[in-house]
Amino acid sequence: MNQHAFSWNLFARAPIVGIVRNLSVADVRQILPVYRDAGLTTIEITMNTPGAEDLIRYARMHVADGMNIGAGTVCTPDDLERALAAGAQFIVTPIIDEKVIHTCLQRNVPIFPGAFTPSEVFKVWSLGAPMVKVFPTTTLGPDYIRDLKGPLNQIRLLPTGGVSLDTMAHFFKAGADGVGVGSHLFDRNLIRAKDWTGLYAHFRDFLSRLPNLNP
Repeated sequence: MNQHAFSWNLFARAPIVGIVRNLSVADVRQILPVYRDAGLTTIEITMNTPGAEDLIRYARMHVADGMNIGAGTVCTPDDLERALAAGAQFIVTPIIDEKVIHTCLQRNVPIFPGAFTPSEVFKVWSLGAPMVKVFPTTTLGPDYIRDLKGPLNQIRLLPTGGVSLDTMAHFFKAGADGVGVGSHLFDRNLIRAKDWTGLYAHFRDFLSRLPNLNP
């Protein structure tokens, strides 16, 4: 496998995008191998996290084998250039920026743009995005994904917001092709306590609730 390319096979093995936001550099360095060893495969480090670029570089250097390392909260072409220079293998945005989308497509970098309404979802899919981040889904939940999938069943959807251990299976049952999970996955209490064994078990719990997977 090309270490520099995003692996859809790895993503399919565990279709969870872990969202690292505002965690310390020291904690992220501890979390990364735990995340990979637990069987999770895809992680994004948001560009508004202090030291994001250094963390992406560190992740690519130390846990690149068996992992997709991406950048999230990419809102501008400048964000994109910094993320790609750091080694991000995929890009996630909370909004629609056509220049960012086109640049990713030109460089063969998967991008999951943020969209909410049916028109927005269809627009970014039509632009060539391989998967659309439906954001936020905190309030409308799995039912909204089911509603979108009715007329837009050909579009891969990645709901983000409100995905937890209790709701994740419902999102997949509603038709989600993956999920983005932040604070529910990176449990602050476990991280604050430096309980890496507990965090490993927490990650495994998420994996165990994925449909048709037996981690």
